[in-house]
Amino acid sequence: MNTHPQIILQKGIHHAQQVIFVLFDYNKELKKHLRELTPAMWSKTYNCWYIKESDFNLNFFFVKFSELAYIDYSELKKPLNKVLQPTARRDYTYRNNIKLPKPYSDKLIQKRYSESTQRTYSAYFKDFLHFFRDADINDLSKDDINDYMLKLVAEDKISASEQNQRINAIKFYYEKILEREKFLYHIDRPRRSRQLPKVLSKSEVKEIIKQCNNLKHKCILSLIYSAGLRRSELINLKVTEIYSERRLIKIADAKGNKDRYTLLSDALLNMLRDYYKQFRPKFWLFEGNTNGSQYSATSIANILKEAARKARIYRRVTPHMLRHSFATHLLEQGTDLRYIQELLGHSSTKTTEIYTHVTNKNISNIKNPLDELFNDST
Repeated sequence: MNTHPQIILQKGIHHAQQVIFVLFDYNKELKKHLRELTPAMWSKTYNCWYIKESDFNLNFFFVKFSELAYIDYSELKKPLNKVLQPTARRDYTYRNNIKLPKPYSDKLIQKRYSESTQRTYSAYFKDFLHFFRDADINDLSKDDINDYMLKLVAEDKISASEQNQRINAIKFYYEKILEREKFLYHIDRPRRSRQLPKVLSKSEVKEIIKQCNNLKHKCILSLIYSAGLRRSELINLKVTEIYSERRLIKIADAKGNKDRYTLLSDALLNMLRDYYKQFRPKFWLFEGNTNGSQYSATSIANILKEAARKARIYRRVTPHMLRHSFATHLLEQGTDLRYIQELLGHSSTKTTEIYTHVTNKNISNIKNPLDELFNDST
């Protein structure tokens, strides 16, 4: 009996061109391979992946995916006599007419949740209110909420990540607003997938940075990699948070409202000194086009994408891959995992583990991977 997921290949017309639709139930591994190995694109209209027929090679597709899934290509043998019909898309227009309980919005702000989290929780809790619009949500049972989540998974095909976020949005109301016991922890959550982080090799990082002719762009990518920063942390970095003498960078009010220190590379420090003389930032270390504004998150992704293209790295490269690469390269050169954990701003999941706080003394013994990349003697 075949236990692999199934991929159905079907001819169709999309954007006035012949395409091959790639149909399968949601599967992270298949999605990952499809994006990395083929020029597949996502169609919001048809709610599935597709490849231009001119770019599709059945033999190549079969070789790359036959070990991951059962491939049904019987439809490709038939003439194109019908077009795949669009699937129904979820309609959220009702959210505009739903008002959140004022304490819900206020508490999100008081707890200093990020703007992105506030938007997500608010939208998902409005969905919850809409579904139970004929009931008193204060009287709902755990089973009522479980049934609601089961419907979203079974009928709306929400992802595991979205399922977790929706559960958290509901928990926030009952635990933080109504101050009830954490009985909602028993709501069935999806099993977390254990995927290895995507990383770049040291030579790839070096080549990407070398392709940046713009000094600001070079500093931005170098800083994300050499300090293991999240994109939001780089955007919120202030000029005053660079401690050149101590070779430290302070990351203030990061994820989880925590402050931490991380590494300041010698190679980066020299770049930043040249950058400061040329651009003279006043408050934010990296300012946008408007004087005094913060740098754009989209711009960071774009400069990395362009640098990777020039470096002839054709797989998808994201700013977070630089952060993962920083951690991986430190680990490869023998840095203690607990130090890396602190540098990245991660909390230990083991309650018995002794937290090791990174001090200036600790950092002096850690060789920054950026310095190693640009050390002529290596």
